[in-house]
Amino acid sequence: MIKIKLFRAIDDLESCQKFVLGHRHVLENIGIMKVTSSNDTWMHNPGVYVLIVLDTEDGRVLGGARVHVANQEYRLPMEEATKLIDPKVPSVINEYIAAGTGEICGLWNSREVAGMGIGAVFLTRAAVVAAAQIGLNSLFALCAPYTVKMAENVGYEIEETVGNKGTFYYPKLDLLATFMILKDVQVLSKASEEEYAAIMDLIKNPDIKRVETHRKREVNLHYQLVLPEKNI
Repeated sequence: MIKIKLFRAIDDLESCQKFVLGHRHVLENIGIMKVTSSNDTWMHNPGVYVLIVLDTEDGRVLGGARVHVANQEYRLPMEEATKLIDPKVPSVINEYIAAGTGEICGLWNSREVAGMGIGAVFLTRAAVVAAAQIGLNSLFALCAPYTVKMAENVGYEIEETVGNKGTFYYPKLDLLATFMILKDVQVLSKASEEEYAAIMDLIKNPDIKRVETHRKREVNLHYQLVLPEKNI
């Protein structure tokens, strides 16, 4: 069985370090040696929440993602990533900070679970559940081309006022990233019926074991998306 576990970064630095090493390994395998969301400074940010994918039999880390809460002290990784490309990005994010916003970033999965929907589908859903639990009302993301459609299914929209109608070459010149925003985390008014139902079920049942299906392949998942009240 595979577990997707949510925790606040500063509460489990050992798991954070495993996340960093796994993420770096995946990036290096595709020729990316440096990316803003793969460093380890976020481990000490109290506004960072981690989703880690674990093999329940041997404890191996198979993937993960993070939700960063935005405020004036801790800016979002996507601002650092795009500030030299488009200086309008911080002003777009500033519009949403007061109501509670953040970013899903650092999403990755190992080759062992490639094609199972762990990253593009199940972690994307879990990140929205995490954001809702934290109390965020919106969520930003820089999406790779293969995740844009899934993000739209969840309710994200392309923010065309930045970059080249919402796109940037990032993290290197031959890779494209799309700047997206989910404007109503708590409502999901633009989500597809399937994604709306799946996410709302997880919000109601954040600690649950169930069989998920992706491309006719079944995956046994244990979602542990409950945060202690003191961490919210």
